[in-house]
Amino acid sequence: MKTLQLNKGRESSLLRHHPWIFSGAVKRIEEHAQAGETIRVTDVGGNFLALAAYSPSSQIRARVWTFNTDEPVDAAFFERRLQQSIDRRKRYHSDPERSGYRLVYGESDGLPGLIVDRYGDFLICQFLFTGVELWKQTIVAALAKLQPCKGIYERSDVAIRAREGLSPNAGVLWGEQPPALLEINEQGRRYAINTESGHKTGFYLDQFDNREVVRKLAAGRKVLNCFAYTGGFGIAALQGGASHVLNVDSSAPALELATENFKRNGFEAVQFENVVANVFELLREYKQAERRFDLIVLDPPKFAETKAQFTKAARAYKDIALQAASLLNPQGILVTFSCSGAIDLPLFQKITADALLDAGRQGQIVRYLHQSEDHPVGLPFPESLYLKGLVCLLD
Repeated sequence: MKTLQLNKGRESSLLRHHPWIFSGAVKRIEEHAQAGETIRVTDVGGNFLALAAYSPSSQIRARVWTFNTDEPVDAAFFERRLQQSIDRRKRYHSDPERSGYRLVYGESDGLPGLIVDRYGDFLICQFLFTGVELWKQTIVAALAKLQPCKGIYERSDVAIRAREGLSPNAGVLWGEQPPALLEINEQGRRYAINTESGHKTGFYLDQFDNREVVRKLAAGRKVLNCFAYTGGFGIAALQGGASHVLNVDSSAPALELATENFKRNGFEAVQFENVVANVFELLREYKQAERRFDLIVLDPPKFAETKAQFTKAARAYKDIALQAASLLNPQGILVTFSCSGAIDLPLFQKITADALLDAGRQGQIVRYLHQSEDHPVGLPFPESLYLKGLVCLLD
């Protein structure tokens, strides 16, 4: 087994069991190490630290499989880690009727770069790192063995793979092709999922708990659901007794599926409206037209993929929060999210506070929100906490 040796003093993160090794920490790597190959990681004195998968094209030069020198990385290793991940979901699932959830969440489940989501009878996977790409067939075989399903489908058609020197991939890995639309049940709500071309693997599973929060806040309120995608928060709001929901998204196909989802849940056309528009522009138009709402949900896409995009992202989050605050009635509620890893919670709170100040509004945070329980946060891996949300009650 080839060895990667760290520079002096760069072992501290591994001693805390953080799973990433950045290129700047590497003193040397033995020649001819291949992408995805399992390597031995040592400190400058040659002391064992971890077994990791090598990624020559990425700034994250290696990702740790195990910190145990006696745990070989083989087929049994992947089957064991997958079983552990499955067992965790069984232990803490708050909704036994739930048919759409994340089964494997990468580093937090000890399988760096692997995402597995379950939608009814199908598993949808993303292989985002050279290590899991190399072990793909082994992983798929283990999933088919451990998780009874009709088919396993790959959605590794994401830009992040380019940083690993990998090309996009999508298609059937095992069993049947998923139907054009899969339906899942979530706390009495029915959602149709397009697993072949939808965002992520088809749906925002990480907002499971937060959709329930919105449901409980919505009774009797006029709701504006921004970046609505396929209607997740809007359907929850109507389920909770909202008087009307206006969904806004720039994607016409997403809103077409949203309309289908509203119908699946028994809602009439008079109860909701879908508008295809740029949210930033539409909020300004509504402000000028003096439109008002009682509850506004802001669930934008990731504005900052990297720290280099930090300033631009901060401005964007402030802009939409400012415009939304201007549209809220007295005692209105703002539910706002960031899924950008470069924006941490204290900063997101400051951005939101500054936005309300500029809008001439006063408000209090009555609840902090985060990703749902099937997206656990690894204790030594704070990067796995990416979704931040605030429920703000305005005066």
